[in-house]
Amino acid sequence: MSINRDKPDFWKNDILQSVDLYNRWFMEFAPKAFRDTRIMTACRVEKALIDTDYLGDISVKLLKSHPEVLPMLRMSTCPPIARDRLIGLAGVSKSLVENMEDAENPRVSPRMTAERLSKELAKIAYIINKMADPDIFVWLPEKRKPTEQEVQRSATVVADRLCGAVADPIIRNAQEKRQLTAITSFLQDRGYTEANAGTKYNEMTAGTFSFHTNVPVLVAEGAEGKINIPVDVVVLPKSSHDGDFPLLIEAKSAGDFTNVNKRRKEEAVKMQQLKNTYGNTISYNLFLCGYFDSGYLGYEAAEGIDWIWEHRLSDLEQLGI
Repeated sequence: MSINRDKPDFWKNDILQSVDLYNRWFMEFAPKAFRDTRIMTACRVEKALIDTDYLGDISVKLLKSHPEVLPMLRMSTCPPIARDRLIGLAGVSKSLVENMEDAENPRVSPRMTAERLSKELAKIAYIINKMADPDIFVWLPEKRKPTEQEVQRSATVVADRLCGAVADPIIRNAQEKRQLTAITSFLQDRGYTEANAGTKYNEMTAGTFSFHTNVPVLVAEGAEGKINIPVDVVVLPKSSHDGDFPLLIEAKSAGDFTNVNKRRKEEAVKMQQLKNTYGNTISYNLFLCGYFDSGYLGYEAAEGIDWIWEHRLSDLEQLGI
């Protein structure tokens, strides 16, 4: 049974409603998500300024002991330096810079000799020292300590630069959280409960759901090895019987039409892998909010992928929920 993919006459109106919903959310909530992140980032920048003696001590020793300051240092120059640009300007190892900027585990490269590491870090320190922005860090040309107000002001400017570079992920994460909350409310209103953490897709009981669950699939038809694909929402309807495969739902949001058409093949690849592994009866659906035009919808429909519009949550009932 098809929900929306075989109803192209309704797509235009649904696209307009979807765009309106996204824009209302963006105007009300996205700025807050950005502001909250900027406040936290500004605090981290202030700490980095203290660690670097307010940019007066950008040295090999400092970079070894505090590799996490590198993103802030790149945004402290005039003009701000992109990661790849720093690698080119300093003539240093790409893996070194990537390791230092690893959000989860910032570190210097463990595979380098101590001598080479010191030389590479010295090159980075030279570039940052040479290009530090005197209009932001007004105390540097005067070779003095900054006032508290100057530190706060400069930290805010650098935080804005850092957040500007990652604005899209910030918005996407906030939107995904909101979408999953909407699905949770819909399911709980109908008596569904969230499965225990760590429950596998094939261990779920009827009337439960889970988030970000791995589903193993064959890379290609006839292939032996399997890979895990993460699925945003997995639901086993109350009417299910032992051995029934759960419903799979992918939450998707977009703030413009261009990017969705660049990424539309991702869902098609997942769908094909799921069919190759579990057969053509697999239920893999998208949960859409935002800028998804008829080109995107037509492509997904041709691949056998259906979707639910967030502005019409009742579509979920057609999945048998």
